[in-house]
Amino acid sequence: MPDYIAIAGNMGAGKSSLVDFLCKKFGHTPFFEPNDLNPYLDDFYKNMDGYAFQSQMFFLIQKFKIHQEMAADTGGAVLVQDRTIFEDAEIFCTNLYRSKKMAKRDYETYMAMYQTILNAIPRPKVLIYLHCSARTLMQRIARRGRASEMNVPADYIKQLDKLYKKWIGTYTMSSVVTVETEKIDYLEDFIEQERIVSQLREYL
Repeated sequence: MPDYIAIAGNMGAGKSSLVDFLCKKFGHTPFFEPNDLNPYLDDFYKNMDGYAFQSQMFFLIQKFKIHQEMAADTGGAVLVQDRTIFEDAEIFCTNLYRSKKMAKRDYETYMAMYQTILNAIPRPKVLIYLHCSARTLMQRIARRGRASEMNVPADYIKQLDKLYKKWIGTYTMSSVVTVETEKIDYLEDFIEQERIVSQLREYL
């Protein structure tokens, strides 16, 4: 499988924007989060208790398919993945279970599938972790105006933020580069662009 760079971070952290930037600047091949394909997502944000397991299983399956597509890529370019399968399981699914929005047996079934997939996929060359405050995340989510996200509670974002901070502190599957994305124009400002490229140069 070609080398791949993983972009990790909470909702609204700027993952898709960074994927676009890296792919345009360096000719990398993007693999985006399949949000628009998830038939459960709208229902999930309206009723998390009722659709947590279905929505998370859909993402898990789709992420495995993305890894299969990346493994089959013969174009020679470095691949860039928007959000990892690790986050799906260890942050989003775990948060739903801990907040009692997913039943224990559903969580255990999900994690058994995740562990099986984990044994079958390679690790990234580097994981780029995007971080900004929960307040800024909420502002960006509101600004981009995705219909499915309009009902996302602030507490949900804050809980994810706490899990992200804990997870990134124990992540050991690859090198990690943390990029602070509090500035809304971090990919439109030339100085900010150069700062990011400088941080990532050895991996690009």
